[in-house]
Amino acid sequence: MLSSPIPAFVNPRSGSAKEAREAIAKDPRFALRDVRDVPELSRVLGADLEAGARRVVVAGGDGTVGAAAAEIVKRTGCRTELAIIPGGTLNHFAKDHGVPTERAAALEAAATGRARPADVGFVNERLFLNTSSVGAYVTFVRTRERMEPSFGYHLASLIAAARILSRLRRIHVDLEADGTLHHYRTPLVFIGLGEREVRLPKLGGRVEGGRRGVHVIVVRSRTGARLMVRALAAAARGIQSISRTPTVDSFVLDQCAVDVPRRKFTISLDGELVTVDGPLEYRIVRDALMVVRPCEGDRGKT
Repeated sequence: MLSSPIPAFVNPRSGSAKEAREAIAKDPRFALRDVRDVPELSRVLGADLEAGARRVVVAGGDGTVGAAAAEIVKRTGCRTELAIIPGGTLNHFAKDHGVPTERAAALEAAATGRARPADVGFVNERLFLNTSSVGAYVTFVRTRERMEPSFGYHLASLIAAARILSRLRRIHVDLEADGTLHHYRTPLVFIGLGEREVRLPKLGGRVEGGRRGVHVIVVRSRTGARLMVRALAAAARGIQSISRTPTVDSFVLDQCAVDVPRRKFTISLDGELVTVDGPLEYRIVRDALMVVRPCEGDRGKT
């Protein structure tokens, strides 16, 4: 156990933050830090990192965790450990790395767990922890975000996936992989950090014990992209609503370049939409982040 209180960062305005904030405030092992948004998180977290924090705790979803990870990797690398209190809708990164989703167990792991190295991905200079995509999934996320305030996350995901069926278009993509240039006219390119499932029922999910790298999945047809988007949307709602696997090309690589014939375009990055300059240079950085996980005897207490 660390000797001094661990800085713990919470956005008090996020949906699930109230209970996490109250639990952290009552626990003398943590020093609560209220942050209103990602820029403030980066600034306040940066100050603790510069002061020599050996471990920090972040309560939030994949976007918040990713922002904290980017600050840690940039400022201190593996010298600072990242503990997570899952507080988002999906919490992919936390689940993939054995972090309990139950709050009390996550707090205990944050205070007493052991840190183990984890890979991170970069697209150009932006860090990501889970997935990125170009094409149809961007339209899906944009539509879902517009509808979410009125319908909630899960129903908005269902409506957005249905609307993809009538709005799908293909884009020209050049993919450089292992020194070979591939040309596609595709509705969707999906990139996962770590090897991903390319067949149902776990399409797009991380392969347990799979290869390390950036996994590039190119959908070959409009029908395939519709299936892929519907599968990802179904996974977001915790169900499986399709039965046919799309036809894809698949590459697991240390790095690759993805180019489209536009100078600036929007991509999905860990579920958030960002505008970037092309071409896109994807790469993995192995063991770049130390993630706190439960001690062996505490596993399964979720």
